[in-house]
Amino acid sequence: MPGKFITLEGVDGAGKSTHLNWLVEHLRTKGRTVVQTREPGGTPLGEKLRELLLHEPMHLETEALLMFAARREHLELVIKPAIARGDWVVCDRFTDASFAYQGGGRGLPVEKLGQLETWVQGDFQPDLTLLFDLPVDIAAQRMAGAARQLDRFEQEKADFHERVRAAYLARATEMPARVQVIDSRQTLKIIQKQLELIIASE
Repeated sequence: MPGKFITLEGVDGAGKSTHLNWLVEHLRTKGRTVVQTREPGGTPLGEKLRELLLHEPMHLETEALLMFAARREHLELVIKPAIARGDWVVCDRFTDASFAYQGGGRGLPVEKLGQLETWVQGDFQPDLTLLFDLPVDIAAQRMAGAARQLDRFEQEKADFHERVRAAYLARATEMPARVQVIDSRQTLKIIQKQLELIIASE
């Protein structure tokens, strides 16, 4: 049987990484073979592009093009082969992040992002997207406690993150069959129970 492709999205500070690690382990306990990956990144070239994207200033369109260039490599070398093998792929961010960050946050026209999406992935989409939603002020408080240097997206001002969040929620409204919105203000235990129920229906 073909595998599944699950993506996790959300504003910085929404707890996405914590939930991703739990979800991967949960799926493995259910007997699934899971490939855990991330964007930008996921391949040797993608990881080099990730360093540039997260730390080097660049033109907005350059940023979008590099994101999709890394995504193309990721799809061909990691995601599609794993799904063809029957594995489940769990990915930290995918194309929804481009619509949220480069589109909502930076203001790149949605039409340009749509053209890149079609060019790079055709009609290929995740089977399920888990969008961890959190008010920006709470997310900022969580990020303030991060024991690491913040990247250039994380360092953006609150209004940028408000636009990112709004773009994510708009994407969820457009694609309700694929995107499940999770309220990240809830306790870990409650969120994990929700994730169990969602995954059980896949």
